Amino acid sequence: MTRFLFVVPPLVGHVNPLVGVAAELRARGHATAWAGLPELVGPLAGPGARVLRCAVAAGDAAPPRPPELRGPAALKFLWADFLVPLAEAMAPGVARAVARFEPDVLVVDQQALAGALVAERLGLPWVTTASTSAEFTGALDGMPLVAAWIEGLLAELRGRLAGPDRTADPRFSPYLTLAFTTPELAGPLAAPAGPVRFVGPSVTARPAAGAFPWEWLDPDRATVLVSLGTVNTDAGTQFLTACREALRERAGRLQAVIADPGGVLGPPAGDADVLVLPSVPQLDLLPRTAAVVCHAGHNTVCEALWHGVPLVVAPIRDDQPVVAGQVVAAGAGVRVRFGRTGADRLGRAVDAVLDDPAHRAAARRIGGSFRAAGGAAAAATCLEQLRTPAVRRAR
Repeated sequence: MTRFLFVVPPLVGHVNPLVGVAAELRARGHATAWAGLPELVGPLAGPGARVLRCAVAAGDAAPPRPPELRGPAALKFLWADFLVPLAEAMAPGVARAVARFEPDVLVVDQQALAGALVAERLGLPWVTTASTSAEFTGALDGMPLVAAWIEGLLAELRGRLAGPDRTADPRFSPYLTLAFTTPELAGPLAAPAGPVRFVGPSVTARPAAGAFPWEWLDPDRATVLVSLGTVNTDAGTQFLTACREALRERAGRLQAVIADPGGVLGPPAGDADVLVLPSVPQLDLLPRTAAVVCHAGHNTVCEALWHGVPLVVAPIRDDQPVVAGQVVAAGAGVRVRFGRTGADRLGRAVDAVLDDPAHRAAARRIGGSFRAAGGAAAAATCLEQLRTPAVRRAR
């Protein structure tokens, strides 16, 4: 039996891929625990999960980000105002979790930098889990000044949390990085600081999102799902409004389900053509969906492609432009501009992914590569294979 400590940031999309991995390890007889926010991780990981609290910055929540931030400005905000303060805040809790649980291996989300730096300081092996492929596909190659600035932030953070003599890049484990994608979507691999294993998405059942009126779905019309995730409600009013207008104009051939967690479209409502809800059972809905309109969040993109569903992607910030570029390069969808796309352009994009069979064929091809990669089971096997004398507990 090996003891695995999962270290995660307070972000649902970064916890979800690891839930299935932890469950697979437990089923194989290993011990698992989590270092993170119990109130966020607990409901996702299930009633049997052991969650050891780590404080996070800004009152246990991600700091609000001005919705107008895009490009390098948004990336700098992510690092300076969220990731670095989060690492500082989590580090004491991660150290306490290590002392209490005594793990053999830390499994660290790429944005939970404290996990990697505490593991390095304590001489423990750690594996990076990448819920998005943006960091190892050369996303910063065209922004050398931003890349150098991030390297400087990491060097200072490493000195404070791991020690001045440490050199590891906390974004990439020297032992292994598990990438929840495949080359069929991610494209060519840049040269990260350690080995990378593509395991495909870890798609597993999630807690119910509330009642859904399944009888509302019309089997004679295509269903289009619209979702901007749970952290983009501050920026989505104009876009979701345009989506509702564009899709309602096509009511003769399709119906739309719009996830609106922020209530920017008003109270939850539905007619025969457009259903607006604060949350939807996305994994259950995708097999009945003909197209997805989304912000190119990695989890939503991968879950859609897992089911062979093509996409209209409207990236907002962070890794989303990179993921959107991957979707288009792979032929599995159409990209539109988030802040400058009206109902006409959105409607044409939806028509394109519904009418051109090449988009669905590409989505199915990528979905096949995801299934072949193994997902949570393959990730668990990779973690089991770290049980060698070179990576046993250093105490």
